[in-house]
Amino acid sequence: MANTTAGRLIDTAQHPIDSIEFASECRHRLDADGALVLPGFFTADTIRQAAAESAQLEATAFFNDATHNVYLSAADPTLPDDHPFNRRVISNKGLIADDHVPADSPIRAIYNDDSFRTFIGRVVGVEPLYPYPDELSSIVISVAGDGMELGWHFDTSAFSITMLLQTPDEGGVFEFIPEVRDFDAGDMGFERVDRILDGHETAQTLEFAPGDLVMFRGRNALHRVTPAHGPTTRSLVIYALNERPDASMSNEALMTFFGRMS
Repeated sequence: MANTTAGRLIDTAQHPIDSIEFASECRHRLDADGALVLPGFFTADTIRQAAAESAQLEATAFFNDATHNVYLSAADPTLPDDHPFNRRVISNKGLIADDHVPADSPIRAIYNDDSFRTFIGRVVGVEPLYPYPDELSSIVISVAGDGMELGWHFDTSAFSITMLLQTPDEGGVFEFIPEVRDFDAGDMGFERVDRILDGHETAQTLEFAPGDLVMFRGRNALHRVTPAHGPTTRSLVIYALNERPDASMSNEALMTFFGRMS
């Protein structure tokens, strides 16, 4: 392992990703809690290089101020504006698309590493895993400056894989409330969504630091990132891996997230 890409960029002594037993332990924790944080998963050099690279790429980010419902879908005109399905929240952030991430980037090397991808598949219970077929969505760097936030929402995918590169001076806290809806059963969780948006439920916070690997099951958990404050940008790498090789974002979603379709 020491001479492989993963061995150079990941602390495999602390996190033996080739071990089926270790992956099984991680899967149990993810299934039990809906979230898994592996502290110090990436080496300090990896994070330093990736954070510096993200700062250089920030000028290429597409920034978008958006209002949306928590289901990340179009409003339903047959329902009143104050119905939980139509209530609006605010998200404003910048996204650096995959095609701006250099070919020799450590961020890309990790994503393309077979042992890393196999480990992720074992933990989330999906093998094999595939990138998006488009050139924008597989590796995304999310950047949030002063006052920027990610509003309450459910993920459209079954799981997310992220590594934090840099924290803001204040704020930028990941908050979540598990099991608000049951996507597979068609239960949209309207009553609880109303209570949460009205501030009547207390969220859990997921604590993680630069260098940690985070896996999160966000399809049924309502979650958000609170506004960042201060001159230091919050930057986070999002690794998108899919169950099907033909999984793709709609053109509408690509325009929303990146301002372009290719």
